[in-house]
Amino acid sequence: MKVAVVGASGAVGQEFLQVLAERNFPLDELVLFGSARSAGKEYEFKGKKLVVKELKHGDDFKDIDIALTSAGASISKEYAETITKYGAIMIDNSSAFRYDNNVPLVVPEVNPEDSRNRPRNIIANPNCSTIQMVVALKPINDLSKIKRVKVATYQAASGAGAQGIAELENQVKEVAEGKPATIAKFPYQLAMNIIPHIDVFLDNDYTKEEMKMNWETKKIMHTNAEVSATCVRIPVARAHSEAIWVETEKPLSVEEVKAAFAKAEGLTVIDNPAEKQYPMPLFVAGKDDVYVGRIRKDITDPNGITFWCVGDQIKKGAALNAVQIAEWLIANGEVKK
Repeated sequence: MKVAVVGASGAVGQEFLQVLAERNFPLDELVLFGSARSAGKEYEFKGKKLVVKELKHGDDFKDIDIALTSAGASISKEYAETITKYGAIMIDNSSAFRYDNNVPLVVPEVNPEDSRNRPRNIIANPNCSTIQMVVALKPINDLSKIKRVKVATYQAASGAGAQGIAELENQVKEVAEGKPATIAKFPYQLAMNIIPHIDVFLDNDYTKEEMKMNWETKKIMHTNAEVSATCVRIPVARAHSEAIWVETEKPLSVEEVKAAFAKAEGLTVIDNPAEKQYPMPLFVAGKDDVYVGRIRKDITDPNGITFWCVGDQIKKGAALNAVQIAEWLIANGEVKK
């Protein structure tokens, strides 16, 4: 099994290395690719030094079985044919192919079988905020079909990559020292602030990030349920949080939903208000599962349930989800040797 990581020097690329090692992924050889600027950098993987190769058009992917890519949409589009030409399965973390009808959009806990139908030999990793939400929505939808979802997200700086985390950390120091905050990656100072704006605004005044949650949920869950989102950037390093309101066709009890969550793959329930126990990014950062709590009836809707949801953006929201897709492909005979 020969695996490639494209974009190895980025935040998600580095997380790929950690997740592959943590899960003892069944590979015989790992090859790292990056930009000309990253080429030559060395990273350790399971005690061995690996050198980043410059990503170029050519035959470098001839013997690759699975390529985990996280180098941005433009790079994914440019190199997709080069990566897949000889049969490698490209699992792409960018937005390049999420809405392509010939590319499945997959969260393994929700729609793994979609991975079998990949005419372009590409599988897309969904947006991070969508991934954690649909992991939590699936057990509810299995109880009663979801009609609509409303969600407010509280997204960490990690959603803007390593530069986003570095900018927040730098701003925290600057503010503490009474200096003006240096602003580059975000539209405003993030330290000691929240920004109700992620990605570009569209004609309907929703941002693209907010509409992604609508479009992607429909594709992943094979549903017509509408999702209305407000996405907010908050001064947290990593792990996104979401307040979610769900309306189902028939009323569900809190007990039914909690039981379904408890049995669901990839979910952990922390829900004990009396003891002030609920998920928070401080404690979920670095964890594999999506965490849910504050589960209660929506007092405005007899068919409504509302809950709080937290997941590590770099891990389950990106690298781990892609590696889990690769694991499913191997376990189900989809990787041709």
